[in-house]
Amino acid sequence: MVVLAASICTRSGKPVISRQFRDMPKSRIESLLTSFPKLIPAGSQHTSVETADVRYVYQPLEDLYILIITNKASNILQDIDTLHLFARVTSDMCRSADEKEIHRNAFELLGAFDEIVSLGYREQVNLMQIRSVLEMESHEEKIQEIIARNKEAEAKEELKRRAKQLEMQRREQSRRQQGGGGNIGGGVSGYSSVPRFEVTEPVRTPAATAVSSVPVKAPAFKNAGMKLGAKKGKQADLIDALAGELVTPNTSIPNTPARAASPDRPRFQSNVEQESVHITVREQLSLTLNQTGGLKSLSLK
Repeated sequence: MVVLAASICTRSGKPVISRQFRDMPKSRIESLLTSFPKLIPAGSQHTSVETADVRYVYQPLEDLYILIITNKASNILQDIDTLHLFARVTSDMCRSADEKEIHRNAFELLGAFDEIVSLGYREQVNLMQIRSVLEMESHEEKIQEIIARNKEAEAKEELKRRAKQLEMQRREQSRRQQGGGGNIGGGVSGYSSVPRFEVTEPVRTPAATAVSSVPVKAPAFKNAGMKLGAKKGKQADLIDALAGELVTPNTSIPNTPARAASPDRPRFQSNVEQESVHITVREQLSLTLNQTGGLKSLSLK
């Protein structure tokens, strides 16, 4: 069995829709459909007509004809059964068998025709299977849809949870800010003086002040030094200059009070006013000169 085409045409042979399952030019199918009404004998009860090349198996559909075009070698019983399935599918998909309704559902009808015949051979399908295929119902697709809906629901719940968590964080942050402002205000209103610790300077005793204020007189050197022969002048001036540079007053106060000078040597004491604490500074200068009056060594203690 080879089905060349399945068509719906008017009583005059005008094609409404047509589906070719083998390679046929448009002009060929139009000429076959145009010649079809002329081949139907008047008052005939047959549902098939033949020509030299093809066979028409047809069925009236109100004001239209639904027919399939096959080769002459096909099984007529299978052709009639296939034609009935085409008619049931058309009646199931269209509310009425008129041209407008056929044109409105042309796409679905052509899809159903492809499910019944593939490459000219009949498929083992029934009306329920064709309807299920056209509705595109699939168990795998339903499972995927359920999974997708579950994922969407989980995503919505996660968004709600995160939104609630962010709201709680905002409230906690605002509560902390308010609490910090209240603490600052309370601290300002209930201010209490903080004890201050100041470093006190050590009190100087009057004796130490008197001792530090009185300069220590250095022993004065006589203008005349050691005279050797008739030479004098430059050597004496040199000794006087060295004595003036080396004699510096020591006014620093030691950390620990020094012991008072022994009373058996009164020649080093100067005329100063003595208080309860008295300090005596003594300096000793030792010089070594050569025969010509030059300075060899000097020691200050």
